[in-house]
Order: sequence, then structure tokens, then C-alpha cells
Amino acid sequence: MGGGCERERDVQVSEAGPLAVPGIDQPCKFGFVVRAAQVGDAVISEVSNESFAARTATGTSRYWVLMHRIRRGAWRSSQPGGQSQLITAPAGSFTVCHEGPPLRLEADPGTVATVLYLPASALGIPAGRGHVTASARSAEARVLMAHADMAREAVGDLTPAGARGARDALLELARAVLWGGLDGAEPRLAAALARAAMQAADDRLADADLSPALLAGELNVSVRTLHRAFAAAGEPVAAYIRRRRLEQARMELAARPGRPDISVVAARWRFADSSHFARAFKKQYGQTPSQFARASKSSEQG
Repeated sequence: MGGGCERERDVQVSEAGPLAVPGIDQPCKFGFVVRAAQVGDAVISEVSNESFAARTATGTSRYWVLMHRIRRGAWRSSQPGGQSQLITAPAGSFTVCHEGPPLRLEADPGTVATVLYLPASALGIPAGRGHVTASARSAEARVLMAHADMAREAVGDLTPAGARGARDALLELARAVLWGGLDGAEPRLAAALARAAMQAADDRLADADLSPALLAGELNVSVRTLHRAFAAAGEPVAAYIRRRRLEQARMELAARPGRPDISVVAARWRFADSSHFARAFKKQYGQTPSQFARASKSSEQG
């Protein structure tokens, strides 16, 4: 993983037996698909596995930090020979592995995770920082992974300067996870902060209390900082929430064409009343909700 190398690649592995993987002793068993992007000396990967059992190599973790977000399934780690208690990282958890004794690693079939492979020297991690498991919903973890997702998706289009910026922001956010204290006012983090807030909003679109203040509180930043991040993204917070609610309402109307109860749909997606909903819907899509529902029914019948 040389500095200045930015690329994306797909790796499909399905073997039982020795397999050369950095930081992993042999023998081990794998059956997984990896979609990875390398930005400088950092690697961002999405891993979907059918089977995984291995042991980390002695000493390698001194130089690399592995940060995992478990999206589905669970990973487990323990010292070989049962010398320590088994640690389970279920879906929704976030783990950091650095400078500890060799570990035996296993994963449930169907486990999906985002894995960051970061240089320990660049993070400035002191000795003794070992295995840590925390919630993936912490403000720092959510913004870090939002940035990792954006960097992985855009890696093929990054200029050398853009790649350096993406790498530096990734390490800045990784430090925030390790020691807390996310600096939401840091300009390089605005896009990641906005994306993390969008993801948080998408999870709560049907909640009556969804607001910029609530999102700012979840991400441990000020409302002003949140508004500034959305301004950089080109859409105000309230406009994003309204647009996503309209999209959900439109999907519901399309799934139930004919004569749906517009007032029920409006209430479900937190519009003040059916008239307000109809005006917003027509402004967004050029049709009232009733017109759209009738057109959807005609399309299905045709």
C-alpha cells in the first residue's frame, strides 16, 4: 500500500486453506467478497462474507489500525487457546483493533462490514491502545463512516490533491473516534457531517420531532455548524427533510394506486395537513397526490 496510490478494486475469495493476507497467520479459511478503495496509505473496504476464521499475526498490529463497522451479522475475537473471554461485535457496533496479542477472528455467515485499514503512525496512537468495541451510532463513528463511504465511492475521480484531502480527513475522523472530540467546525469535515446528518434524518423521517436541532444533538455539533455543512452540500436541512419525506410519500402512493387516503399519507410523513402536503407534492412533482395516484393506477392497468 504505497502512498499516493488511489484505486478501487473488487476481490472475490472463496478458498479453504492457506491464503496470504497482511496481518493474518496461516492456516485460515475465507469465503468473502471485498470491494476496496485505496487512498494513499489507507484502505476502505466493504466486506461480505460466507465464512471467515483466522488468527492475526504477531506484531503486525503495531503498524496498522483496523476499524470495523458491523452492518449485519457479527464478528467475534478471542485469544487462541481460550486464554481470554470471547468478544462479540454484533451489528450496529464499531470496533478498533491495535497493538494487542494475536487474536482468533471469526464471523457469522452473511456478515457485512466496513473495514478501514489505517497506518498507526499517522494516527499517533500510543502503545497499549488495544481492542475497543463501541456503538457505531456515536457521533464520531457516524461521521467517520459517512466520509469513508464518500471517499470509497469517489476514489476513481479524485485528483491527487483531492485524494490527499480525503486521506487526511479520514485520519482526522479516525482520531476523533479514538479520543472523542469531533471538530464539526473543521471545513474538511463539512461534507461528511452533512452526509451523516442525512443518514440520521433518513432513519427518522416519520418522527414528529425530527429537526435540525435534533440532528445536531445526535452528532454533537451546534445547529449553526450543521446548517453550515448543509450549505456546503447545496441544500438546507429543512429542505432535505421535506424532499425525502415527499419521496417516501410518493413511493407509498405508487405502491397503493387508485384512491388512497391522502390525509393518512400526509400525516404519516409529518405534513401539517393534506392541503399543505398537496401543495408541496405538486411543487416537487408537477401533480397533486391524487393525480399521481390515478396516473399510477392507469399505468398499472395499461
